[in-house]
Amino acid sequence: MKFLVCVKQVPGSNNVQVDPVTGVLKRSGIQSKMNPYDLYSLEAALSLAERYEGSVQTITMGPPQAKAVIVETICMGAESGTVLSDRKFAGADVLATAYTISQGIEKTGEFDIIFCGKQTTDGDTAQVGAELSEYLGLPNVSNVISIEEIKDGKVYLTAALDDKNVKMSVKMPCLISVDGDINSPRLPSYKVKQTVTDDMVRFLSFDDFDDKNPNNYGLNGSATQVERIFPPEKNAEKQEIKGTSAEQSQALFELISAKKII
Repeated sequence: MKFLVCVKQVPGSNNVQVDPVTGVLKRSGIQSKMNPYDLYSLEAALSLAERYEGSVQTITMGPPQAKAVIVETICMGAESGTVLSDRKFAGADVLATAYTISQGIEKTGEFDIIFCGKQTTDGDTAQVGAELSEYLGLPNVSNVISIEEIKDGKVYLTAALDDKNVKMSVKMPCLISVDGDINSPRLPSYKVKQTVTDDMVRFLSFDDFDDKNPNNYGLNGSATQVERIFPPEKNAEKQEIKGTSAEQSQALFELISAKKII
């Protein structure tokens, strides 16, 4: 049984600048980490691989330094990983990102279950998993909070909706996006890190894909464009209200009424 986990390298700090022309994050020169939700999806895949004697591979899209996040997944138990890296992929929105990853997966192999994290901490769209499943023609389940078993070609799981949890089965191959309540991720192994070799991480570029149309990737292939990104305004204004409890209550009432909060 073969599992694939989609991971992403995200900024490790909230102090990230935005390119004023393209509206995309400036990722160069900043500390990065694995997207937290991807840790849960990786742990889910590794646990199933141990339970059903399967194997786990990982895949990511990003600049060459994204190799670090693939190495981290190998240190946690994945067998190998793939980095999709090319300047033509830069500036992609969720649609172009999902398409690029789908092209990379088609060159990587066939898998019983593809795992994604619920969302990323830099984009927070929670759309790539669902769009990726559409490009790959696979059934998709989002917000998965537990995986009970795999039996007779189906995976039995529980997904969280807004007001209820739903138990269901989905035929494999399929794509699953997991929530943070599903497990507690394991730590990377330093001992394994010492054994990681270059051939465990594969790089694929635009030239390796079957679709050679550059208009389907990056900014050119994005259906949406960011009009403006800006940091929220900080308001350090404060006002101290003195007096008795009754006087303070009345003053507070008049203040929030004047601001039309109530």
